[in-house]
Amino acid sequence: MLHALLTRRAVILSAVALGCAAPDRAALAQNYPERPVRIVVPLGPGGVADIIARIVADKLSDKFGKRFYIENMPSPDGLTALHAALGAAPDGYTLLMLTGGIASSIALYKQFPIDVLNDFVPISSIGYFDCLMVVNAQSELKNLGDFLKAARAKPGTLNVGTISAAGVQRLTANYLKQASGADFVIVPFRTTPDAIVALMRNDVQMVIDFYAALKPGLQNQQMRAIAWAGATPSSALPEIETASEQGVKGFAASTGNTLYAKAGTPADVIAALNKALHEVLADADVKNRLLDLGVVSKASTPAETDAQVRAEIKKWAEVIDRAGIEKH
Repeated sequence: MLHALLTRRAVILSAVALGCAAPDRAALAQNYPERPVRIVVPLGPGGVADIIARIVADKLSDKFGKRFYIENMPSPDGLTALHAALGAAPDGYTLLMLTGGIASSIALYKQFPIDVLNDFVPISSIGYFDCLMVVNAQSELKNLGDFLKAARAKPGTLNVGTISAAGVQRLTANYLKQASGADFVIVPFRTTPDAIVALMRNDVQMVIDFYAALKPGLQNQQMRAIAWAGATPSSALPEIETASEQGVKGFAASTGNTLYAKAGTPADVIAALNKALHEVLADADVKNRLLDLGVVSKASTPAETDAQVRAEIKKWAEVIDRAGIEKH
């Protein structure tokens, strides 16, 4: 009898406790955010990812009435930023910008140190962008077809400059080599300006990088764009055809930046952020500012975001395997 009474009392107390906890959690989500929100960016200040993050953070600050601020944590493979975001509470006050560089880094590991796709939950995509292929403005190579023809005629004599040995740019060059069957040498550089200097000296005959990094040289007419790496021409230079349109069948290499939160973040917080991002990224001012960087702004559902990142990791893993690049 006593045991039954104690059991009944425990059940009642548990029910009361759960009843109290649920409204508190709901209230937390409904009042979000009540203090500043940190967005961890795995790259340094001044780069494309950083500029994109700051444009979006400013608009989110306006929309929510609380400050969204950027914390730059550059490191190889994005691990410093990932560890920082993973160490935060799952409350929506620390968010992670998951870049294409992290996706390509995951593909370069036999076992990535963090289980990114399970330790974090997707909120939305932010923007999509492609690599651009450029040659010296004085080059006799007028289009990608000319470059590939020359590379096939004299295998191993043409050089392609890229940055970031583990990044999207370098893997895009490897992917082009595989898809086209052309034999050229991929030359790594520390920075885009270093690669451009080599292009001006004709040490390399083509450079593959993101539009924002190449834009000054294009505007100064030092170089000429010959192909986009994506599935369709970018609105930044719509007159430039894609590699696929120029005969490299099936070639399409796009990337993008997405926003994630730590797993366990309340669903209402994720929903509020997703709704806000749809509104922010549809804003004409934001769209124009990002397009100036060669970035097409577009929000997505969490499920679409997850599928996008998984597909990108899979694509780069296939490129790495075919190229015989050693995994960590």
